[in-house]
Formats: sequence, structure tokens, C-alpha cells
Amino acid sequence: MLAFLSSLGIFGSLQAQDWANLKEFQEANATLETPTVNEGRVVFMGNSITIGWINSHPEFFEGKPWVNRGISGQTTPQMLVRFRQDVIALQPKVVVLLAGTNDIAGNTGSSTLKMIVDNIKSMAELASANGIKVVLSSTLPAYEYKWRPEIKPAEKIVKLNALIKGYAHENGHVYLDYFSAMSDNRNGLPKKYSDDGVHPTVEGYAIMEPLVEAAIAKAIK
Repeated sequence: MLAFLSSLGIFGSLQAQDWANLKEFQEANATLETPTVNEGRVVFMGNSITIGWINSHPEFFEGKPWVNRGISGQTTPQMLVRFRQDVIALQPKVVVLLAGTNDIAGNTGSSTLKMIVDNIKSMAELASANGIKVVLSSTLPAYEYKWRPEIKPAEKIVKLNALIKGYAHENGHVYLDYFSAMSDNRNGLPKKYSDDGVHPTVEGYAIMEPLVEAAIAKAIK
């Protein structure tokens, strides 16, 4: 269907009308109740890795005041555009941001590491200005993108994570290091954690889960 619409030039037009996917969670946000004082709401902001988490292992989110706001394919500029409605307006105690790999893949055009980090900084500053604690996740390892084989992401991701880590430490945010726990000797995501080298399997998410729980606990303290 998407291919058909694209051939007619319709898909690009529709995408341009809602470039940041502002309508994706519009209804869900409207029905979400204001958090209670002691609720401890957490918003997970990210891309397909974030939304894939609740699809692959929904039990991890059940019974917790956690809201998943991942959108497949998104880059940091798209997340920044929707940050107010999908994070700030939900009044969480903590936001967990996982982003960057799609920027490196060029999903919305060429991006330098500085551009990526600047967008992450802007989201962190918006959160802090609204009393929201910030957890900045490392970008997950990736040796290659099967949909963009000409791009060699591994070294760029290592450099990006160093920049994110430095910014987090300088500004009192929690740095969540998935990369060190999941990377192989090529700085990629091994098959035991991913079928395609980018998106975690249930086994991959099992590595991430105790790490994010510890990071959230640290941020709330």
C-alpha cells in the first residue's frame, strides 16, 4: 500500500503534512489522566526500538506508570517537534530518551553528530525546565543498516555515545549505558540480542530492562 501511494506521490505528501507524526498519540494523550502526586510517571521517548519494546515484551510495562511514546523510524528533530505534546504535557517525573540511530541512517536527511546531540540537548533542556528528570540512553550498537548498506554506523555510534555521556554528566542527567552491555567485538549488536543487527529481540530487551529500571530509580532519587 505504501509503495502504491508513493508511486502516486501521495505518501510523500501525507508524510509532509505530519512530518513529526504529531497525530500518532494524539488520542491516547487526550485520554491519559493527569498523574497523581505519588504516581512516578515515566515517558519513554524514542523510535522503533522503544515502541518495539512494548510490542515484544508488554509485560515489562504492565502495572507500572510508564508511558511508551516511541515511533518507528523517527529521528531526533522529529522527536523534538513532538516533545511538548508527547512528553511535557503528560507531566512525567522522568523521561527516558533513546535516539540517534535513525539520524545516523539518514532517515530524514543527512545529520552530523553535532546536530543529533543538539537535538538531544534541546529535549533535555525542555524537560528540565518543566521539572522532569532526564535519562539519556546510549544509542544501541549497530554494525550496519540493512536498509542503508552504504552507511557504516559503528564508529559514529561510539562517538555519539561519548558526546551524550559527556553532556549527561556535565548537566546532572542520568546516562543509561546500553551500549557497553550489548555490543560485540565489532561494536555491533550480536545475533543473540537481535535478528537484524539493529532492533532487539526479547533477549535483547532482557538485557536493557534492569539497566533502565536502575536508571529510572537513580533519576527519581
